[in-house]
Amino acid sequence: MKKIALTLLLGALTLTSYAQDKTLKIGAKGGLNISDAINGSDTSTLTGFHFGGVAEIFLGSKFSIQPEILYSAQGSKNKLSQIKGQEDLKDVKANFDYINIPVMAKIYILDGLNLQVGPQVGFNVKSKIGGEDFKSLTNTVDFSANVGAGYETPLGLFFDARYNIGLNKVMKSAADNDPITKDLVDMKNGVFQFSVGFKF
Repeated sequence: MKKIALTLLLGALTLTSYAQDKTLKIGAKGGLNISDAINGSDTSTLTGFHFGGVAEIFLGSKFSIQPEILYSAQGSKNKLSQIKGQEDLKDVKANFDYINIPVMAKIYILDGLNLQVGPQVGFNVKSKIGGEDFKSLTNTVDFSANVGAGYETPLGLFFDARYNIGLNKVMKSAADNDPITKDLVDMKNGVFQFSVGFKF
């Protein structure tokens, strides 16, 4: 217990030190997801949302590292055949929700305007296809890369636009004799994110 308390105290002192010399900003963000499948079947975009916290650590006047933790609702709409014995094509929603942890390197090219790139690891918290739970067939961890740009006002209000490129498959495997998961087994996440937030 003493070790935990000491660790928390040291962490708080470190954050306070960063904040005092203006090398750390903490805030929150949220916004719109427009997601689709990479390497999937006949798909179209699905709208969702994301929200969470950010911490920007400045390593110089023009360069910073920004770790984040975000809840992100992703997925796609899929035209699939032979759904439960039907021969016609049918739109089926594939919903995959994650706790995402991106770590972005940011370069400020003009006052407030920045370019961003960095890796992301996500942890699946919900997996539904056509309203049915497929979490057991979904990979627990999702690796991806982010590229984007942002603008921050002098008051701390900021805007981000990113594209999230999935690097591994969403599904572990297809369910036996299930045309839904068979058509989605090669799917990777691809997500456009548009965010607004505030840092202080």
